[in-house]
Amino acid sequence: MQFSYQTIQSSVGNILLKEKGSKFIGFAFSVNNEDDIKKNLEKLREIHPKATHHCYAFRLGINGENYRANDDGEPSGSAGLPIFNQFLAKEITNVLLVVIRYYGGTKLGVGGLVKAYKETAKLTLDEAEIITKELESEIEISFHFNQQNVIFTLLNKFNAKILNFDAQENGVILASVKTSQKENISEHLSEMQNISFHFLR
Repeated sequence: MQFSYQTIQSSVGNILLKEKGSKFIGFAFSVNNEDDIKKNLEKLREIHPKATHHCYAFRLGINGENYRANDDGEPSGSAGLPIFNQFLAKEITNVLLVVIRYYGGTKLGVGGLVKAYKETAKLTLDEAEIITKELESEIEISFHFNQQNVIFTLLNKFNAKILNFDAQENGVILASVKTSQKENISEHLSEMQNISFHFLR
């Protein structure tokens, strides 16, 4: 089972490549869902309304199972795919990569386009910091109030983040823990009396 994935720390942009008068401008965005992708594409279309092409690729999911490559009017396979292949080269996911082209009057041919889009995508990702993100799961724990310290000590030991704490006679904690620690934390909690817990995701 996979407990982490690689992505970019933050968005980068305006990486410029010139080829026979055409300008290629690269942007990389850290994204979590298709909504993020849509918003970023719309924003770029507002900033660059006169660009000839907005070619892009995205990859989502810890195994990159949700992906798309878009040539936006360029010859089939000459833009979106060379952009997408950079995700595989860097082994990253949850990223949107856009290369905007301003046509300069000289046709580059399919080979020239593939080279220009690939190079711009590569230069753009070279500017981004690649990080490893650990997957997290949420756990809800119910316990008697006098067990509060024991629970907090345990969560602290596993570097859990407390998301919510409802302190009545019976306390309820919502916490985020590393998915890789799910089994360990479950074992510890199962050994305690008067405690119930379940993972939400």
